[in-house]
This record gives sequence, structure tokens and C-alpha cells, in this order.
Amino acid sequence: MSTSIALFLHMLASVVWVGGMFFAYVCLRPVAGEVLEPPLRLSLWSRTFARFFPWVWAAVAILVLTGLWMIGRMGGFASVGGYVHIMLGLGVVMMAIFAYVFFVPYRRLRAAVAANDLKAGGSELARIRSFVAINLTLGIIELAVVRLLR
Repeated sequence: MSTSIALFLHMLASVVWVGGMFFAYVCLRPVAGEVLEPPLRLSLWSRTFARFFPWVWAAVAILVLTGLWMIGRMGGFASVGGYVHIMLGLGVVMMAIFAYVFFVPYRRLRAAVAANDLKAGGSELARIRSFVAINLTLGIIELAVVRLLR
């Protein structure tokens, strides 16, 4: 794999993940809250996450593989700039947050939607929303790091 292909895949994966969070949080969330009643809103989010989260898992895998490959090509962790260490640290935090969202509140949201438990579903959706806001912010910081500190 060439460095330019690895960098392209790395950037594409970050666009899919961070862009998807931006769209969901900034565009879809307010409209869904305005036009859909809670049962439909919860179903919309549960089904949207069911389509988006496999893409995030793929993005995470691509980011890890290409990131580590590029670090290796640059001579290892001791040879890369501080911005790479910052990016890696932020990326690990983002991945941990995503894994938590996927394995805890998202599973609870799906169960609540299946049981038509609006209160529990709303609670889990609010929890997911707060973690998406954190990860979106971290993703934007990550983009700033690569452009401003590189």
C-alpha cells in the first residue's frame, strides 16, 4: 500500500465518521424533534444508527490500520511529530466513546424501541446524543490538529 492510498483511506474514514456525526447532530436531530412524535423519532434513530454504526466500525478499523501503517512508514512513534501523538490520543478516546455508545446505550435504545418503552428509549437517545456531541467536538479538534499543528 502506498502512503497516498493509506492517507486517502484514512481521510475518507474520518469524513464518514465525523461527517456522519455532523449530519446526525446538526441536521437530522433538530428536524426529527420538530416533525416526529416520540415513538417515530425513537424508531428513526434506532434504524438510522443500525445503518450508520457498521460504517463507523469500518471507519474505526480503517483509521487504526492506516494510522499505524503510516506511523510505521515514518519510522515509528519516536519519529513522528507531536501532532500525530495528539491525533492518536484523541482517536483512542473517540473510539472508546463510540464502543461505549454501541455496546451500552444503543443496545438499550434498541430494546426500548422493541418494547415500545418511550421513557427508557428517550433516556438512552439523550445519552447517545450527549456522547455524539462529545465525539463530534473531538473529531473537529482532531481535524484542527492535523491542519494547524502539522
